[in-house]
Amino acid sequence: MQGTWLLGIDWLIRLAALFWIPSRTTPAAARSWLLLVGFVPLLGLPMYLLFGHPWLSRERVRRQTNASEVIRAEQATMTALRWVPPDGTAAAEVAPLVERLGDFMPTHGNSVQLLDDYDGSLRALIADIDAARERIHLLYYLMFDDAVGDAVVAALKRAVARGVQCRVLLDAVGAKPGLRRYAQPLRDAGVIVHDMLPGGLRWRRSGRMDLRNHRKVAVFDNKAAYVGSQNLASPAFVRGFPNRELVARIEGPEVAHLQAVFASDWYIETGERLEVAATYSVSDADVPTQLLPSGPAYPFENARDAVNALIHLAQRKLVLTTPYFIPDDATLAALRIAALSGVEVQLILSESNNQRLTAWAQESYYDELMRSGVKIALYRPHFLHAKHLSVDDDIALIGSINLDIRSFALNAEIGMLCYDRDVVGRLREVEAGYLADATVLSLESWRTRPGWRRGREGIARLADSFM
Repeated sequence: MQGTWLLGIDWLIRLAALFWIPSRTTPAAARSWLLLVGFVPLLGLPMYLLFGHPWLSRERVRRQTNASEVIRAEQATMTALRWVPPDGTAAAEVAPLVERLGDFMPTHGNSVQLLDDYDGSLRALIADIDAARERIHLLYYLMFDDAVGDAVVAALKRAVARGVQCRVLLDAVGAKPGLRRYAQPLRDAGVIVHDMLPGGLRWRRSGRMDLRNHRKVAVFDNKAAYVGSQNLASPAFVRGFPNRELVARIEGPEVAHLQAVFASDWYIETGERLEVAATYSVSDADVPTQLLPSGPAYPFENARDAVNALIHLAQRKLVLTTPYFIPDDATLAALRIAALSGVEVQLILSESNNQRLTAWAQESYYDELMRSGVKIALYRPHFLHAKHLSVDDDIALIGSINLDIRSFALNAEIGMLCYDRDVVGRLREVEAGYLADATVLSLESWRTRPGWRRGREGIARLADSFM
């Protein structure tokens, strides 16, 4: 009798999953979840309930909607700062899309400095903390309790001592070591510290427990700001392979927009509305830039949609750099179509990787991409943690966005588009540096890998589809 009941429950779970899961997830993810539930119903169902749908609490979604409305209303009063792309350009097509997705208009009058020296960018960050006179806002996914964490905390304490208002937002999971060591000493010194998307028993008030805020943003006095891939940590993410990063230091009107991103996340986490200073300075460099925030609180997958649009708009050359490459079907098709259409498509990945499952899964895409004409290079000397892409000679995207399903669907991310040939030229120099120290894959040699590796890649690819 007991066996009959268990069999009935087993089939009831399978049938319920068949009707329920496809309506709540993407087709690719639904297939993977249905396969798991079909094989192991009593394990698959609770796993799906925990990880199957990227849900956020209604309150967080409401606060993001409110923040978006405020951002759009404020920009309506700043029409003199709006940059209008020339007709017939790729920028004229992508800029309106990015604004509708992420709320921010393109602005002119910015200067953008690209920092690809790990220690040098940290020294610049500390220098800006020491130079701040009114406010410092730091928003980071990861902060370690190491020499870099010590240096940042010491600089923040110096800032508070001279009367600067300091706020720090850190992801509750990614920055757990830093929060554990530094949160109370910082609060005792006068720095306001909050964790984002708290885990443990508090996760149910936030959303799905593995959603993370992956942004890296620093803003100083509405005069300077940073956005990019670098966290507040020493570079040893992968043992023996220190990180290589890319950070953009910005001056100009875009700083106020990055301040608005911080204020939005602060409001979403705390319910407190911060005033975003309307003061700004216009740089003689006059680089047009535009912010692209994304995350599950938005109605669309902003990062994925914008990246795919950029891929489709490429006419001559497209270079994509990312440490984690798990594309969804739309992105994979976009890359394939671009290469088959005659665009030179270069994918730069890291030969070393701190996420083994992801490394195996991304290898499963290499054959199809190389058959289409995509060039794949594996950077050797460091763990290449930088995240950026360049389109022809006109557009660059720099920030925290990986080319994977997690960045597209689950993480809160930030990117900055630069519509400027000089910035793209400087980025091309960085990319050339990667390629000079990279192994270029060939389809013929790749196909000689042993069969067990192909099997491992397929299993890892299936596992990474559980989104």
